[in-house]
Amino acid sequence: MSNRDNKRTAACCSGLQDLLSPKLFKALCDPRRLALLIRLAEAGEPCTVGVIADGSGVDMSVVSRHLAILREAGVIQCEKRGKEVWCVVQTQAVVKILRDLADALEACCPEGWRVNAGKSVSPPSGPPPERLEPGNPVGRKPSKLDPALKIA
Repeated sequence: MSNRDNKRTAACCSGLQDLLSPKLFKALCDPRRLALLIRLAEAGEPCTVGVIADGSGVDMSVVSRHLAILREAGVIQCEKRGKEVWCVVQTQAVVKILRDLADALEACCPEGWRVNAGKSVSPPSGPPPERLEPGNPVGRKPSKLDPALKIA
């Protein structure tokens, strides 16, 4: 890849780093947090921590810690009212983050580009590139010497 191509890629991918927030992915990677987020989203209205915890099979203190991680990542908003804490999904904020991330990925990695021996190459002008499959990360045909590569 030429120096000019590196600059072009860096320019179009510059926003990607800001969108790939470790806090967001940490918040969404835990199955229990996802289950709590789904319960809250399905409620369709603000809920107390106690209501979210009811029937979850998880102690309320653990639920509170999970909700704090979701709150810090901007996935939910919590507000204390008296002795209760009410939570609501930040739907528009999450949708915006995911849309911006999808847009940045599309701008940075146009469809049809593929990786070949660790180097980006321009999209081929002929037939579409082979699909990348699990176990065949570079889209090449298996050989007798490379049994790990399989054609799906």
